[in-house]
Amino acid sequence: MADTTPTSLWTLCLLFLRLGTTAFGGPAAHIAMMEDEVVRRRRWMTRDEFLDLLGAANLIPGPNSTELAIHIGNRRAGWQGLLVAGTSFILPAMLIVMAFAWAYVRYGSLPQVAGVLYGVKPVIIVIVLQALWSLGRTAVKTTFLAFVAVASLALTLFGVHELLVLLAAGVVVGATRLTWRGLKYRSFLPVSASPMALLLQTSTAVTAPFGLWPLFLFFFKVGAVLYGSGYVLLAFIRADLVERWHWLTETQLLDAIAVGQVTPGPVFTTATFIGYVLGGTRGALVGTLGIFLPAFFFVAVSGPLVPRIRKSLIAGAFLDGVNVAALALMLVVTYQLGRAAIVDVMTIALALTSAVILFRFHVNSAWLILGGALVGLLLH
Repeated sequence: MADTTPTSLWTLCLLFLRLGTTAFGGPAAHIAMMEDEVVRRRRWMTRDEFLDLLGAANLIPGPNSTELAIHIGNRRAGWQGLLVAGTSFILPAMLIVMAFAWAYVRYGSLPQVAGVLYGVKPVIIVIVLQALWSLGRTAVKTTFLAFVAVASLALTLFGVHELLVLLAAGVVVGATRLTWRGLKYRSFLPVSASPMALLLQTSTAVTAPFGLWPLFLFFFKVGAVLYGSGYVLLAFIRADLVERWHWLTETQLLDAIAVGQVTPGPVFTTATFIGYVLGGTRGALVGTLGIFLPAFFFVAVSGPLVPRIRKSLIAGAFLDGVNVAALALMLVVTYQLGRAAIVDVMTIALALTSAVILFRFHVNSAWLILGGALVGLLLH
């Protein structure tokens, strides 16, 4: 039986501050740690209730593990718990990433820092590939979904905007499921036959002046529409901030990813690092607020609707389409970043060694990153 006694805000704050400080290893690790705390140790909810909240987090845009923390706070202490749990989980990661960003801006050209990043970057590429493989085995459930994934990959390579690719994939799969409900995705409706696909246009690079308000709007947009793993964030950042607006270089993006991997907490704190690099402390706060604010809103709205959302046939099919399109985005961006990270014999060796350790022995990614950092320091 679950403990139905309301939880104090202070207890929620302490728990999620600790989780936000120690939760290495990405969303899957975060979720496992939360399950251990709130189901096994504290018995705040049953495992079925926990899975209900996790399912709800997967059906709305934004960072899944952060939204799960917000859901738990909402379930245990209402809207105040919602704010306390979410903020407490995000705050430690934000402060740690800001400290890294300050050191990066001030000392980024020093050999020691360059060595750490040199060793960490190839490891990160392998970690993203491992996440992509794991997610793909779950997401690509049918031949039709595999077809949508390949079509999404092709559209992305041809320069179609990421948001349109995600939306088109979701609409096509949802419409197909609605039309062929009894055939379980056996129909091969081409993506080009979708009215949404006819609206897709390739994007062009346009330099835009930097400002805090455009920075907030960019990360708010990403937080409001991004489905799937936090790694999909990398595709959005590269497309707009690197290629279209030229606010970041390819190297700075890789460094931001590296810091996001080295530090605990949500991968979305990459926005904190980028905000600091572009606009100092104010930029870091603006980027963090922009990318996480939609999560609080979506959880507050969707929390009471969890039972209906989980049972919806069309919502589930839409999510299937979005997930496979997100995997296509992840594959493209991983390939592009890999070309910048794996540049010589030593980085090839680091990547291959990391792949063997990660895929064969399932070592926590935090240890691999630490190992890569140490190797980079020794070599530099």
